[in-house]
Amino acid sequence: MTAGQAHEATAFTTVLENARITDYDGELDVSPVHLGGDKAFDAEWIRDWLEERDITPVIPHRGEIPEARQPDFDREMYRRRNVIERLVGWLKECRRLFARYEKTALNFLGFIKMGFVHFYLRLFCPE
Repeated sequence: MTAGQAHEATAFTTVLENARITDYDGELDVSPVHLGGDKAFDAEWIRDWLEERDITPVIPHRGEIPEARQPDFDREMYRRRNVIERLVGWLKECRRLFARYEKTALNFLGFIKMGFVHFYLRLFCPE
């Protein structure tokens, strides 16, 4: 959780260093293979950090370079981001989450969890 005015990239390394999946015995350890981000994450240090860890960046380049000329940009994989973007868009429809009325991060995260519960209840129990 970062301050509202802070860019997401400030928490980039912290989030990805903790993005591991382990089973209950602690044996399975899986790290991301690809990372999708928008043009705001087009920074040399981010691309270097990912490549050092064998994670393929799926981030379009900023500037005047057309997407067709970006050899390392996988357009089809980038389109998969829409699932997350739609979920974030739905969460923003919940006015309390969008406006962030809560002053503490703990309360705000609690309301985000309630938003997900509400989303899944509507999805799986429509009546």
